[in-house]
Amino acid sequence: MWRWRIKVERRPVYLALGSNLGDRRENILEAVRRLDSRFGPYVSFSRLYESKASGFDGPDFLNAAVCYDLDLEPLQILRACQEVEIQMGRPRHGIETDGEGRRIYHSRIIDIDILLIGDETVDTPELKVPHPLMKERDFVMVPLGEILGIS
Repeated sequence: MWRWRIKVERRPVYLALGSNLGDRRENILEAVRRLDSRFGPYVSFSRLYESKASGFDGPDFLNAAVCYDLDLEPLQILRACQEVEIQMGRPRHGIETDGEGRRIYHSRIIDIDILLIGDETVDTPELKVPHPLMKERDFVMVPLGEILGIS
């Protein structure tokens, strides 16, 4: 069976990384090594920033942002990020909500979120880009601002 593939241009893809279990620094560095093995070397990588758990009681997080130059389709990028999370031991239990529809968050070994894919907008049940909550989260915007060169 033939599959047609639309050529996707290379563009910057910005990811947020977070960890609040185990050796948080090593978890983030390992996630970047695994992403590098899938995507090639990163273009830029922020410093590590510490933040309080947001939306639940848990250990503090280390957070970072990383940028890759990719010609993959958005769902291919998502699948690669999810594979890294699973390989590193993050359980896939889907998005949990409480009785009022609010998302329930948990501690995690690694969390990888797609923030931006060039100037693209993606709005599917699986993926929304730009990330809809990123501007509300300093733990995302500070490292992202660092690699974008804005304060």
